[in-house]
Amino acid sequence: MVFDVMREAQQHAHADLAIRTAAAHHLPHAQRLVARRYAGRGYATTQLSAYSEDALTVCSAFEGERTVGTIAVRFASERGLAADAIFSEELSRLRASGLTICEFGRLAVDEDAADNKHVLARLFHLAYLHAHRLAGCELLVIEVNPRHVAFYRRMLGFQLLSEARLNPRVNAPAVLLSLDLHHAREEIARLGGTAERGVPTRSLYPYFYGAEEEAAMLAKLRQ
Repeated sequence: MVFDVMREAQQHAHADLAIRTAAAHHLPHAQRLVARRYAGRGYATTQLSAYSEDALTVCSAFEGERTVGTIAVRFASERGLAADAIFSEELSRLRASGLTICEFGRLAVDEDAADNKHVLARLFHLAYLHAHRLAGCELLVIEVNPRHVAFYRRMLGFQLLSEARLNPRVNAPAVLLSLDLHHAREEIARLGGTAERGVPTRSLYPYFYGAEEEAAMLAKLRQ
C-alpha cells in the first residue's frame, strides 16, 4: 500500500516532503539509503535484514521522487525481533510482563534532506501509527549506538534498558532502548503540529503531525 500522508501547504523547506508506507518498488531505494548512511558512519552493512520479511513494514520519506528517509517497523513473529540476537534476556523480561512489543530499525535520513528534523519526526509518526494505533503494540524497542542515547531520551522519551554490547550486524556497539507507546500517544496529542508556532522545544514531538492530519492518515491506513 502506498499513499501520500500529507503534502505541506505552507511555503516552508518541507513543502515537498511526502511520507509513505513503502511499496515493493520503493524498497531498493530505502535499502540503498540505509546501506550508504550506515557505511558513512563506519558500520558494516553486509548483514542488513531483507526488507521482504512478512513481519516488516517500511515507511519512507520523499522529496519529489527521491527517497530521503526510511524506517522499518518489525512486529512479533516466529523469528522474533532483530534485537533478540543480543538483547534476548531484556526482551524476555519485557514479554513476561505481558506487553506487546515491536521494534523500529533501519533508520536513515539523507544528509541532503531539506529538513532533517521534519523528516525524522514524520517517519517516526507514521511508524508509530502502524505499530500502536493499527497493530496495538504497547512498547517499542530500538537498538542504537551509545552515543545517540541522550538524543532519544531527550527528544522522544526513550528509556535505557541495557549496557552496551557489540552488535555483529553492524560491527558496532549498541544499547537497547524502549518507549512506552501510550506515553508517545499522549505527547503527540499534546504537542503534535505545534512546531510551526515557533515555540522553543527540546522535544521532537512538536514536529509530528497535528490531530487533524493524524486522523486523515489513520483513515487512509485503514482503507
